[in-house]
Amino acid sequence: MTQFLIISSTKDKASRNIKDKLLSSKIGVFELARPRWHNNHLFKLDNNGVEDPEKRKILDEIEVFLGVTNERLIFLNDLKLNKSEIKPDIVIFASRHSSKTGRPSFLVHTTGNWTGDIRYGGEGKKLSHASALLLKAGYNSIIKKVNKYSMNGFSIDIEVTHHGPALDIPLLFMELGSKPSEWHHNKAGVVLGDAIIETIFKYKQYEKENSQKIGVGFGGTHYAPQFQRLINDNNIAVSFICPKYFIRSLNEDLIEQILNNNLEKIDYFILDWSGLNSADKDHLLPLLEKYKIPIKKIKDF
Repeated sequence: MTQFLIISSTKDKASRNIKDKLLSSKIGVFELARPRWHNNHLFKLDNNGVEDPEKRKILDEIEVFLGVTNERLIFLNDLKLNKSEIKPDIVIFASRHSSKTGRPSFLVHTTGNWTGDIRYGGEGKKLSHASALLLKAGYNSIIKKVNKYSMNGFSIDIEVTHHGPALDIPLLFMELGSKPSEWHHNKAGVVLGDAIIETIFKYKQYEKENSQKIGVGFGGTHYAPQFQRLINDNNIAVSFICPKYFIRSLNEDLIEQILNNNLEKIDYFILDWSGLNSADKDHLLPLLEKYKIPIKKIKDF
């Protein structure tokens, strides 16, 4: 039975907002569970609280927990599962997002550091485990809920792989941004809370259908618009994305982590060709050509 753990932090205003909306969600009922986690209450999604019969079938095969930590999410390298009765297979972080523009937004991304810089959590030159199907499920679930609640003033973005934590369990950050007015926004909290629950069902759907090709991305900018279009328009799911400004930090070890830390087998290395300069290409292509994995440009799809 697959276990999912949704994590909220008391140190994150948006995360607290999303957690409160999950606990009062109209699409699922979280009941107080007996085991504790990180010295806080743990909640479990009740099968009987979900009305959709297809989703109830999925819930017969999975367990969904909601946990609260007093630590900052990006520094949560230790889930302390040795002190808990739960053993999650997949983790979703309900998080805030900050940006200089302050643009209202919903975002998804995987985590890891392409360099030795660990100011924002994780470990130097280490990628967390990830799932391309989970990222696509999260992205499409946000789109669905934004449309349902008419939240057209919010952008929907896929970010490149960045910051911590680095876990050996596949994880996804689902974020509400980008300034305090959004972090406390009642309706935005509902949207992301509902989207997180929907992500779990959508992930299981993708897993069952087995119709998505799996890729990892290289090149482009932080908000990865070309990869967003790729995922929108094709049966392609992408997990790790290394932006253009870290391409020359890549080495064989990081490529091995990309391959070994992704839950699904990688079908393609996918390049945002116009988002790479000649020096980037000269560094990247010899690294990728060592593997028997097709190298494709986004425009090839």
